[in-house]
Amino acid sequence: MNNVGSSVAVAHKATRRARQGKLARCWLVGIALVIINLCFVKTNSVANDKTNHYRQWAFIQLNNLEEFDCLDYLYFRESRWNPNARNGSHYGIPQGKSKWLATVDGYKQVEWGIKYNNNRYGSMCKALEHYKLKGWH
Repeated sequence: MNNVGSSVAVAHKATRRARQGKLARCWLVGIALVIINLCFVKTNSVANDKTNHYRQWAFIQLNNLEEFDCLDYLYFRESRWNPNARNGSHYGIPQGKSKWLATVDGYKQVEWGIKYNNNRYGSMCKALEHYKLKGWH
């Protein structure tokens, strides 16, 4: 009987250690998620809120999901929807050559970019096709 009791005690001890190990891993994962949330999500939340406003404004202006998807892809690649983006002589969300874009808010930049794409390419999706072929629009 001593052998049976001792093997049960050993098994119970091993089970308890396994549970403690799983609990410790859960705590570590939880702490890591909290740290990631505090360091990354919170610091970017204001920028993401503004970015989403510009994206919503673009959708309202287009009133077409397919056209918006094309514009969203294009502007994310060009500027990450950042109205302060600059690449050489190109400014704002649409990365246009007009210096005026550097002086206006993101909403005006979106309106300008939509008009530009419609006038030059006929649609947002045609502008995106051109971008994918040439690397610029």
